[in-house]
Amino acid sequence: MGIQDIIEGKKQWRAHMARVKALPPDYQIVYKEMQKYFFKVGPVDLSDGTLLSGIVDFFEEGVASGKGVLELIGHDVAAFSDGLLKDSRTYADIYQESISGDPGTAEK
Repeated sequence: MGIQDIIEGKKQWRAHMARVKALPPDYQIVYKEMQKYFFKVGPVDLSDGTLLSGIVDFFEEGVASGKGVLELIGHDVAAFSDGLLKDSRTYADIYQESISGDPGTAEK
């Protein structure tokens, strides 16, 4: 990863966060809580940017239709977040595989 890649990544992140800041306050709160959860749980493909930007797209559509954030995702933010990650590998999964010693998992 060169310096240009780092600079471009920062530009993209700033543009992404500008979109988040343009959301109504209740959407921002929910987004930030989901973001903290994703950073903590650590889905392996989080760095490709599609998950977080997809959430912002979804939230922007909800704002445009006049719905509140809890109307879109329900009252259980954690369950909604887990649903988004259900098919994603996390760093916790990789760790569990490495300590379980299952053949053909993390030892490759």
